[in-house]
Amino acid sequence: MPPAKKHKIFVLDTSVLLYDCDAVKNFEKNDVAIPITVLEEIDAFKKGNDVINLHAREFSRYLDKISDKNLLQKWIPLNGETHGKLRVLNKEDSKVDAAEVFGREKNDHRILNAVLKLMEEEPAKKVILVSKDINLRIKARALSIDAEDYESIRINDIDHLYRGKSTVNVENPEVIDRFYEQGELEPGEVVPDDPASNHFYILKNHSNSALAYYNPQKNIIEPVRKKRAYGVAPRNAEQTFALQAIMNPDNLLVTITGAAGTGKTLLALAGAMEQRRNYQQIYLARPVVPLSNNDIGYLPGDIQSKIDPYMQPLWDNLSFIKNQFPKTSPEHQKVEEMLENEKLRIVPLAYIRGRSLSNIIFIVDEAQNLTPHEVKTIITRAGENTKIIFTGDIYQIDTPYLDTQSNGLSFLVDRMHDNDLYAHINLEKGERSELANLASKLL
Repeated sequence: MPPAKKHKIFVLDTSVLLYDCDAVKNFEKNDVAIPITVLEEIDAFKKGNDVINLHAREFSRYLDKISDKNLLQKWIPLNGETHGKLRVLNKEDSKVDAAEVFGREKNDHRILNAVLKLMEEEPAKKVILVSKDINLRIKARALSIDAEDYESIRINDIDHLYRGKSTVNVENPEVIDRFYEQGELEPGEVVPDDPASNHFYILKNHSNSALAYYNPQKNIIEPVRKKRAYGVAPRNAEQTFALQAIMNPDNLLVTITGAAGTGKTLLALAGAMEQRRNYQQIYLARPVVPLSNNDIGYLPGDIQSKIDPYMQPLWDNLSFIKNQFPKTSPEHQKVEEMLENEKLRIVPLAYIRGRSLSNIIFIVDEAQNLTPHEVKTIITRAGENTKIIFTGDIYQIDTPYLDTQSNGLSFLVDRMHDNDLYAHINLEKGERSELANLASKLL
């Protein structure tokens, strides 16, 4: 008989609970321990409007609820027989002192000492530190502590993440000719009989080609025609697909991924401006990723002055669109008028929480810096006649506890593809300038 598996105790650090306030419920029948230092750090995050502040408050409420009439230093059942037990670790006097090993007293070292003490107290159980902090995991392994990343929300195969398009070789040139004449094809004629909803296709023949997409409402393959959006014309097939997705009224949720310079934000903004008459407002937002871990509250001025440096890329794209027209033209003046009347607003994401957003187009730029929970929070704000567009580069993460496999944009693409309300396209070709393309390839 194979040896019985050791019962496990997972020790969670602060980064895990700020990432997912329900993390303690995701370890099946294994026990979960929280160092008391983590509770001290959670307390420091309870004030604020960001999602980490929400998670800090939610976890504190949950801990208060389950600890009613119980002592937290003892094991408390989490949920009957379906889950293990929870305990707060308040002892840090282990035989090995992490502060001595690494040279100074830090909260991370106190957490490591709590894990080491638990390992001494529970030799029959496998103790594992769970953290989204890479350096803490490395330090833990240096002290012979098993350490893992928190992976309850994680894309397993990022290399095969849905890209939204396929190239199909069509041997018979008459098929493409007939496609142009009829304006439609049955799915089985050129693509699989059951294609993904709103999937895009490049149909190629030696002498001809066509851009197409699968319309799930009509169950047919339809042509995608190149068109301008508020003075901006697509420069390649993927950009043409992006504008089709943005301007299709049936696509209430759109994601556009791609490297810097591929035109994600510009196309989203131009497409939204082209549809301005169909919506009451256009919202532009991007997550505020503070420099040097300082919140925007450290910056001088009012809230607009604080967020303007972070929102400058949105203003740059807006200026590019305005400059497609003469200053005296109605189109140029319309942009200024929409800004003055707040029909077009650039806002921080923190101020969206709790609102119901109806009759708007909502563009979220740099969405790869959002957690899956934040993405869900934004989408659940959508009311009637609201379209949400997420743009970002999943390989350019600016927040310390996210990566290509755990960020909200990758999670959204992985979960939503093949939904009738959703369209996605990955932009591959840089169109900013030859110099920018050269830097992307060689540097």
